Parts: sequence; C-alpha cells; structure tokens
Amino acid sequence: MHAGWDVTQKSQLSPTLRRFLEILQRINHGTISDLRVRAGEPVLDSPLKVVRQIKLGAENGPRPESGRADFMLKAQHIEFFKALRAIGSGTIAELEVKHGLPFMMVVEEELVA
Repeated sequence: MHAGWDVTQKSQLSPTLRRFLEILQRINHGTISDLRVRAGEPVLDSPLKVVRQIKLGAENGPRPESGRADFMLKAQHIEFFKALRAIGSGTIAELEVKHGLPFMMVVEEELVA
C-alpha cells in the first residue's frame, strides 16, 4: 500500500483490502462485529461475524459494482482504509455497512489513566 495513501481505485488496494471491499459489497446492509485489525488491515483468516439487514420489498443482493475488477473508490472507502491504518492493530467492535459502504464504526481502545 502507498505511504501517503493516495489510493483512489480498487486495483490499487492490497489483496486483503480488495477482498474486504468485496465483502462489504456482498453484505450491502448490515454490521460486522469484532473485526480484528493488524498492521492497518482487516484480519480475514477466520469467518467474520456478520449480521445482514434484509429490506423487505427492496434489492438485497450484492452491490452491482462487486463484480467489477476496478472502479473509483468512494470517499467512505478511503476514509475507512485510512482509519484502519491509524488503528494499526486492534479491534473494531462494530462496523456498520450501508449500500456496501463502511458507514460507522465503534472502535475498542485501551486508555492509560
């Protein structure tokens, strides 16, 4: 990944971040709980705890762009990936996903008094 994080396209992401982006697009609406982060990237070596929201009378499948090899990242993607780098190593207690985009996250931290 680039040092200054000038990444703007899916193809520029690391394989792990590309895979996580595709997971977000498959979830479409829902939450991921207890997402471990190591070296600024999500840990994907075990199943993720996902709760999907099913909207009655609406499209609930994966995002249309999920099958594309490349596309421009949205501002929410970029902000989330920068936040992962800032976390470094830790746990995101909950990540809310809306329209396949990271929307809001709750981060666990240990503070020294």
